[in-house]
Amino acid sequence: MHVQTYAPMFMLFVVATVIASAFFTLATLLGPKNPTAEKSLPFECGSDSDGAKNVKISIKYYLTAILFVVFDIESVFVYPWATQFRALGWMGLASMMGFLVVIFLGLVYVWKKGALEWES
Repeated sequence: MHVQTYAPMFMLFVVATVIASAFFTLATLLGPKNPTAEKSLPFECGSDSDGAKNVKISIKYYLTAILFVVFDIESVFVYPWATQFRALGWMGLASMMGFLVVIFLGLVYVWKKGALEWES
């Protein structure tokens, strides 16, 4: 391991940590501290919040989030594989086909659960 190769990266981490710590410390020490009962109340978008204690969120919300993550991860893995397609050979092709089958099964799952239907 060459220290000269990684020295700039470690210096960047040290400088970033020092700056972040300094900003946090200065804001904590120098910032105004006058809490009131009104400032302690929950506040959301300019109106008082009654909370969402009894609101049940639709499963479509979570399925949409899962769908986004699934296809985001797919694109992150498929692009490097496509750039090295010839070098990876048949084993690379087989592993990517297995990965795509799992992604496809995830798509079928959210399709059957109705996450792709937006009217309701």
